[in-house]
Amino acid sequence: MRVVAFIGPSGTGKSHRATWVAKERGIDFLIDDGILIRGSRIVAGRSAKRESTKIASIKCALFHDNDHAFDVKRAIELYKPSAILILGTSEGMVQKIAERLEIAPITERVYITDVASEFEISQAISTRKQQGKHVIPVPTFEIKKDFSGYFLDPLQIFKRKGKGSYQLVGEKSVVRPTFSYLGRYTISDYTVYQIIEHVVSKIDGISRISRFRAENHPDGIYIEMDLVLVYGHVIRPLLRKVQQDVSEEVEKLTALNIKAMNLVAKSLVVDPNRSKL
Repeated sequence: MRVVAFIGPSGTGKSHRATWVAKERGIDFLIDDGILIRGSRIVAGRSAKRESTKIASIKCALFHDNDHAFDVKRAIELYKPSAILILGTSEGMVQKIAERLEIAPITERVYITDVASEFEISQAISTRKQQGKHVIPVPTFEIKKDFSGYFLDPLQIFKRKGKGSYQLVGEKSVVRPTFSYLGRYTISDYTVYQIIEHVVSKIDGISRISRFRAENHPDGIYIEMDLVLVYGHVIRPLLRKVQQDVSEEVEKLTALNIKAMNLVAKSLVVDPNRSKL
C-alpha cells in the first residue's frame, strides 16, 4: 500500500485541500483527525473535533484509544486500499498515526506550502483564530448526526480548469468544535419550543400546541408534541407538513439534528369563521 503524508501546521487549510490532493495522486482513502474517509464517506473512526478539550482532540487524532485504532485498522484490512493519504501537523504526527494503524511506511510527503500560497495559508490561519472554524473533508450529511447542535455549514470545493471554468472537486463541512477558545454554546429546550411554536402558528389547520417535550442527545434531538387541530383539515398530510416545516426551521436556526418528531392530534376545535359560513 502506498502511503502519502500531507503535512502542515494546524489551521493552514489541510482538510480544505485534502480531497484535491488525494484526487491528484489517484488516492481514494484518507485519514484526517481520527476518521478514515473513502471518497466522500466516513467508513471508520470518530472525529477528533467532537472532543471537549484540545488534549483529547490530539489523542483522538493519534488513535490513542485502542478500540478506536482497532476500528480503523479493521476497515483498512477490509477495504485493502492501494493508497492512502494521512493528514498531520508534522512528520512525527503522521509517522505515529501510520505506526498506530500498522500500515506501510510513508513513501511520499506533500506539504501545505506545495499546494497553497502564503496568502491562502494566512487566510486559513486567520479564519481558524478569529472564528474557530474547522473543516472536515466530507459532505455535511455524513457528519450531521455526530455534530448535532454545532455550527455546521456545507462548503463546496471547486478547482479552476481554465479561464472562467471550474470543476466541482467535492464537498466539505465546516464546524466549530467545543474545544474552540471561542467557547461552547448550548440551546435551551425553551428556545427550541419558541421556534417550533412560531412555525406551527403559521400553519393553517393548527390551533395550538397542547404539550411539548424535547430531549437533547449527543446524536440529535427527540421531540414530542400534542397538537390541537382545526376541524375540517385532513389530519395525516397536515401533521406531515408540521414535521417538514418544523424540521427545516429548527435545523436551519440551531444546527440541531432532529432524530425523531412524534406528533399526536390530541383534539379538534371548530374555527369560528368556518362555522359562520
